[in-house]
Amino acid sequence: MKKSLIVFLMLPLLTGCYAISGGIPLYDSYGFNYTPQSVVVQKGDTLYKLSQRYKVSLNGIIEKNNLQAPYSLNIGQVLYLPTTQKHVVQKGETLYGISQKYNVNISAISKLNSLDAPYSLNVGQILELPSSVENIKQASSGGGSSRFSTSKISSKKVASAQNKTKSAVSKNTKQASSSAKRKNVSTYRKTKFVWPVNGSVVSNFGFVGKGRKNDGINIKAALGTNIKAADKGVVAYAGNELKGFGNLVLIKHSDGYITAYAHADKIYVKKGQTVLRGEKIATVGKTGSVNTPQLHFEVRAGKRAVNPRQYLP
Repeated sequence: MKKSLIVFLMLPLLTGCYAISGGIPLYDSYGFNYTPQSVVVQKGDTLYKLSQRYKVSLNGIIEKNNLQAPYSLNIGQVLYLPTTQKHVVQKGETLYGISQKYNVNISAISKLNSLDAPYSLNVGQILELPSSVENIKQASSGGGSSRFSTSKISSKKVASAQNKTKSAVSKNTKQASSSAKRKNVSTYRKTKFVWPVNGSVVSNFGFVGKGRKNDGINIKAALGTNIKAADKGVVAYAGNELKGFGNLVLIKHSDGYITAYAHADKIYVKKGQTVLRGEKIATVGKTGSVNTPQLHFEVRAGKRAVNPRQYLP
């Protein structure tokens, strides 16, 4: 599977009963993007399952790969995923305003980003945009199944919408890039994180021989023990799509730090949700590459993995 930008190796190698969970891949400074450019078809995969897993349009996959009905897939087949646009929330923006900017339904954006009314947004938050935003480009040529088909909207309006979309996306991309360059996250943090769970550390941060590395610590605890947010922040990811990490929660903090919580049993938060310091976000489990209940906990200063023990009391 091809991955872009920064990819940290995941090494779910067993040490006794406990797993060295390696490093969780972070893809950009503003959030987490687990949609690869292409995927290799595995046993049981269908177009529908892939579209749901990677939150992309089913028609988009079909068009991107020039597939023909009945859309049968073969194990080992490489499929390219359609490009999705993203929007970085700016000060004063609302979900309604963003939906108008890109000419998409507000419910489509809220569903794609797991947002509930009253749709509160945070400055710097990344919103995925429906694939119809990409399809604006196709409408002017009359191709595809875009909701902006030329039979319903004049070519002049399509061109106008296309230009506005390009301008908005370009502007936000430049702003995000500029902010990322300006923000150099210091490895010194004034406030300590709270321990996400009470238990004993069974795997420490760092190299463990033969090139193996743990980018966090693994904490042994009873199955079902509450996992707490190490500090206030916004949930950037909550799911189980990363092989080896099981049920995983990623929290982005206002100072650029990121904390990760893997191998959970149950998750009680969702992407985009603001959580408080010490708030219950999940429970300890043995999902992913481990066979005993534990929490794999990571702390990152921006993209740089740091030793969690140095940031805990």
